[in-house]
Amino acid sequence: MAKELRIADRFIGRNHPPFIIAEMSGNHNQSLTRALEIVESAARTGVHALKLQTYTPDTMTLDLDEREFHISDPKSLWTGTSLYKLYGQAYTPWEWHKPIFDRARELGIIAFSTPFDDTAVDLLESLDVPCYKIASFENTDLPLIRRVAATGKPMIISTGMASIAELDDTVRAAREAGCKDLILLKCTSTYPATASNTNILTIPHLRDLFGCEVGLSDHTMGVGVSVASVALGATVIEKHFTLNRADGGVDSTFSMEPAEMAQLVVETERAWQALGQVSYGAAEVEKKSIVFRRSLYVVKDLTAGDVLTKDNVRAIRPGLGLPPKYLEMVLGKRVSRDVGRGTGLQWDFLA
Repeated sequence: MAKELRIADRFIGRNHPPFIIAEMSGNHNQSLTRALEIVESAARTGVHALKLQTYTPDTMTLDLDEREFHISDPKSLWTGTSLYKLYGQAYTPWEWHKPIFDRARELGIIAFSTPFDDTAVDLLESLDVPCYKIASFENTDLPLIRRVAATGKPMIISTGMASIAELDDTVRAAREAGCKDLILLKCTSTYPATASNTNILTIPHLRDLFGCEVGLSDHTMGVGVSVASVALGATVIEKHFTLNRADGGVDSTFSMEPAEMAQLVVETERAWQALGQVSYGAAEVEKKSIVFRRSLYVVKDLTAGDVLTKDNVRAIRPGLGLPPKYLEMVLGKRVSRDVGRGTGLQWDFLA
C-alpha cells in the first residue's frame, strides 16, 4: 500500500489536498526577470510547488541539425528546428537556479527541478532541493534514476511512454538505490495532449501495481482532466505554467495562465473534499432536510368513522406523517376520531 510522504513541509497522500506543481520549463523566454515574475504569479495562484528543468543543450544532445537531430514532424510544435537549438531556447541558465529557488522559498512555495544528467544533480544538491522529478523521456535512464535515488530524497517520476516492464525496471532501480518516497505520475507525452488519449483510469492501477503515491503530469488544456484524476486517487498534479500564452515560448501553447492555474488549485481541492468516504443515510448536515420528504397526509376534513381513500389521503410534503410505503395498507381503514385537513397521518388515528 502507498504510504503518506512529505516533501519539505507538505504532506502528500489521500488524506491531504492534492499537491499542485507549476512547471516553468522554458516559459521564462530567456529572461531572469520574467522567470521571477512567473514564480511570483505561481505563488499567487496557490500552487504548492514550482519546478524547473536543469540541463544545457550540450548535456541533452549534439549540435547537429540533420537526420534525427532535426525536428521535421509537421505536427510538432517545434518543427523546423534542431534539438540542440530547441534546448538552447528552453534551458534555464544554471546561475538562475538559486535566485529562482530563493524567491520561491520567500513566497512559501517549494522549489525543485528535473535533472537530466549527473552534473545537474550535483548542482541541485548544492542548492539543497527537497525532491527530484524525472521526466518521461528519462524514465528508462536507469543510471540517472539510480544517481537521483542515491540522494535519498523523494522522487517524482513521469510514466509517459513506459511499458509496465519498463516501469518495473525504473521503480526497482529507484528503490534499490535508496529512494524510499516515490510518486509516479500518469503522463501522455504529447504536447498538448487530449482528454481522449490521457487514460487516467491507469492512475489507480499504477497505485496497485507499485504501492506508491500516484498523480498526473497533465498536458491537456483546461482543468477537467486534472479534476477527474483526483477522483481516481491522484494526489499530485503537475501543469506547465506561463504568464500569458500570447507571449510565446517553447511550452506556452499547452501551458496554463494564472487565472486557470488558480482555478485548478481550487477545483482539485474541491474534488478531493468531495471524495469523503462511503456513506449512506442522512448525513448530519442533511438531518434538517428529512422533514421535506413526502409522507401521508389527510387532505380533507374527516370525522370519526370515515374511511381512508385516495381522495382524502395523499403522499405530499412535508414528512411528518407515515411514510408513503404504507399508503396501500391504510386505504380502506376507518379513522377513530376527527382529523383535520393538513394533518400528518399517524397509526393511532386508525380504528
